[in-house]
Amino acid sequence: MQKLTIAIDGPVGSGKSTLARRVAALMGYLYLDSGAMYRAVALKALRQGVALGDAAVLTALAQNTHIDLRAQDGAQQVLLDGEDVTASIRTPEVAQAASKVAVVPGVRRVLVAEQRRAGAQGGVVMEGRDIGSVVFPDAQLKIFLTASPEVRAERRWREHQQKGDAMDLPRTVEEIHERDQRDRERTASPLVRAPDAVVVDSTAMEPEEVARLVVLLANHQAAAGAAT
Repeated sequence: MQKLTIAIDGPVGSGKSTLARRVAALMGYLYLDSGAMYRAVALKALRQGVALGDAAVLTALAQNTHIDLRAQDGAQQVLLDGEDVTASIRTPEVAQAASKVAVVPGVRRVLVAEQRRAGAQGGVVMEGRDIGSVVFPDAQLKIFLTASPEVRAERRWREHQQKGDAMDLPRTVEEIHERDQRDRERTASPLVRAPDAVVVDSTAMEPEEVARLVVLLANHQAAAGAAT
């Protein structure tokens, strides 16, 4: 059966990473986390004291950065210039910095090229905010995953609570709205739903339900492709 490229887009906190990992596991596909790449560049920028508003310096930084995404024990490992930064890129500070780095056109050009190279052979599940619209416009299956801002904020808040991070839920709701606006209004690859994407609202769904639905859609698409 044909191996698909599955593109999953959606706003922050909608559950894209959880969905992409589970779908990849169920289908035996490779999971590629595009957001981890932007976080890695953001982490490097923070470490080097680079101004997050300096587009030229950030672009040069991205051009001179080597990021590897590897599967290890069923999870994804992120290497930044050879260093394992899997845990380091998941802090609230890096998340906020990554949303600013991601609006820089030069950075996006560099990382989109890397993402296309990584997913060129198919059999991959990639998630982000412009995968179906920009990175893989020809993906055989595109999912636009969404949920209410309040539910997305609570999910983010619970994630950080489990990690021991002190975060205020009302402030998390505000940050979700800020991120949504920034992602929608950025000039470089704004968050939009591809015209041929299937919209999945996960507000009232469990993660496993969402994953099984997407696998069902993927199998249907693969079968349809094999029949043509």
